[in-house]
Amino acid sequence: MKKVVLLMVIGLALTSFYSCNNSDKDEKENLETNMIKNPDSADGSDSEKKLPEISFRHTDHHFGTIIQGESVSYTFRFTNTGNADLVITDANASCGCTIPRYSKEPVAPGEEGEIEVIFDSSGKEGKINKSVTILANTQPNTHKLTITGEVEIP
Repeated sequence: MKKVVLLMVIGLALTSFYSCNNSDKDEKENLETNMIKNPDSADGSDSEKKLPEISFRHTDHHFGTIIQGESVSYTFRFTNTGNADLVITDANASCGCTIPRYSKEPVAPGEEGEIEVIFDSSGKEGKINKSVTILANTQPNTHKLTITGEVEIP
C-alpha cells in the first residue's frame, strides 16, 4: 500500500512540474511575439515616429546593351526622410556577378546616401535581371533594387 501511495505522489508531483514549465514557455513565446509586433518603446512612447525612412530616387536601372566581359555600375541615390539616423546593415545581391557597395556610416535625417551596384557580365549572355536586397533600420526593414540589361557576345 505504501508503494502505491508513493507512486501516486511522485506521479502527481511530475505532472505539476511539467504543467508549470509548459505555461512558462507559452508566456515567453507570447511575450517575444508581442514585442516584435508592437512598435511602442519601453517608456510607452510611439517609437515608430522616430524611425528613419529611406526614399530612393529610383529602385530600378536598365543598362541597355552590355558587351560580354564588361563590368558596369550604377549608383542608386537615396534620402533619409525619417526622424532618426539611417543605418544600412547589409546588402545582398541575387547573384555572385552583382556586387553592392554602400557606406557603413549612419545617414542623418534629411541627408543623402548612395549604394553602388556593380555587374560583371563575364560568362553571361542574353537578358539579365538582377536584384539587390537592402537591409536597414527602417520599417519595413528590407528594400529591393533591380538592374536589367542585355548582354551581347562581341
